[in-house]
Amino acid sequence: MADAASRLGRVAEQVLGVPLPVRLRAWDGSQAGPPGAPTFVVRNRRALRRMLFKPGELGLARAWVAGDLDIEGDLYAALAAVSELVWEREEGGRTLVQALREPEVRAAVRELLRLAGPPIPPAPPREEVRRRRHLHTRHSDRRAISHHYDVGNDFYEIVLGPSMVYSCAYWGAVDDAETLEGAQRDKLELVCAKLGLTPGQRLLDVGCGWGSMAIQAAREHGVSVVGVTLSQEQAAFARKRVADGGLTDRVEIRVQDYRDVTDGPYDAISSIGMAEHVGAERYLEYAENLHGLLKPGGRLLNHQIARRPQRDEWAYDVDEFIDAYVFPDGELAPIGTTVTQLERAGFEVRDVESIREHYARTLRQWVANLEADWKHAVRLTSPGRARVWRLYMAASALAFERNRIGVNQVLAVKPSESGASGLPLRTRTWN
Repeated sequence: MADAASRLGRVAEQVLGVPLPVRLRAWDGSQAGPPGAPTFVVRNRRALRRMLFKPGELGLARAWVAGDLDIEGDLYAALAAVSELVWEREEGGRTLVQALREPEVRAAVRELLRLAGPPIPPAPPREEVRRRRHLHTRHSDRRAISHHYDVGNDFYEIVLGPSMVYSCAYWGAVDDAETLEGAQRDKLELVCAKLGLTPGQRLLDVGCGWGSMAIQAAREHGVSVVGVTLSQEQAAFARKRVADGGLTDRVEIRVQDYRDVTDGPYDAISSIGMAEHVGAERYLEYAENLHGLLKPGGRLLNHQIARRPQRDEWAYDVDEFIDAYVFPDGELAPIGTTVTQLERAGFEVRDVESIREHYARTLRQWVANLEADWKHAVRLTSPGRARVWRLYMAASALAFERNRIGVNQVLAVKPSESGASGLPLRTRTWN
């Protein structure tokens, strides 16, 4: 009988319909596939059972998080190969359901069943969130935010570095030696510049994270800031940073839902990497709430990840891995939808800037940070949690690089009664 790796390779090629571009190493030590290619290590038969009982992305994710499946070699090259074979092929090629109608593929699946051992479904890894309908109530949003952000501030310090900014940095066009910390500072300054912050103004920072934007705006631009987050751990960390910086008279950090903020009006609002948690059904409510909190002439800077539009928008499904392990209840919208909803709420959209390539570079730096201090990160969380973050960030970097998703800064204004925007005639400088 052939070794396990060769049998797995034949099954994979029959299901996918193309030669396997990666190498396989199975639990029996056998190997198959092109030499020198990234190696997928199938550590035990349980990995196969996970994929059989939950075919597709979630089964693969469970095997990865549990440590039943691993990658040796270039992580990005391995993920790129999988992306081309699975996710990108589904857009124009046959789907798994279509493949299973073919007799040779059904025979391959029977072979996989024989290899997998006893037909007992493995329990999901403990890091997985039980999936539920996306309600986006105050309670469900608090629970989702806690799952993602209350992992431990020490863990996030490893990944994010000293800036503690968990959103896309803004890298210099020429200086390849620029640090992540410097690029994050430049991003915060870009937001401040777009908002036109001046001393004495009031800024609301929605989804304030660990307080970096609030501190930058207060310290460098003399504004008074209210930052809101649903994460208790983030708020505690941010308050300490504010106190250490001597800014308690100008910065207030609250554990509060943005829907419960009532002490407007504000001169400006920043929302950086928060709107992805709002949900499609709640987005107009989100936009209307922020519009109502601004003074006439006030500005909103909405920094948000976007997906590509689809021909059939009703066919859009939330990413199973992201929903189960990373951002429960998170939803991405096309940039056109975001702009439309902001305008429906009464905003005038004045500028949209795509900074997609900047996020790819940021994510690669976060992955490098995590890998450089891997053992410490595992001790702070769990092996499964650290594996979730490594996979999520590396796969996301590739998605931004390949234009499968984007990220945009939208500058919007609440017009005055006369219609004046208060913005200068020229706001952009092109090199």
